[in-house]
Amino acid sequence: MSIEDQIDQAMIQMFAQMHARFGKAVKGQWFYDGEACPGCGRKVDAMRHKGKDALSLNGYIYRKRGILIGYILCGRCANEIHHAARRNPGVQIARHDIIEANLGQAYEAHMSKMDA
Repeated sequence: MSIEDQIDQAMIQMFAQMHARFGKAVKGQWFYDGEACPGCGRKVDAMRHKGKDALSLNGYIYRKRGILIGYILCGRCANEIHHAARRNPGVQIARHDIIEANLGQAYEAHMSKMDA
């Protein structure tokens, strides 16, 4: 199975979970496939996890439009967030705010292209 197929399957699963939990508040899904990390702008790359290369697939509910946005972080941002979560579970760090703002802008740009 290709990485794209794996991401598609993970997005379907994440959407089903979010829809089950939040109902009609989550109306659809979109995958941010930009080459730039939404956390820092670097190239999206693999991170080391348990001695192997891994991608950090994440989801964010863009409340303004009720869209689950899937995205992949660069290894540096993923590690920063994972380390912070170990220190303070459930606490959002400043990097999250940057990611959410960038994803919201990217989604709005995507929708503008679709409307044109």
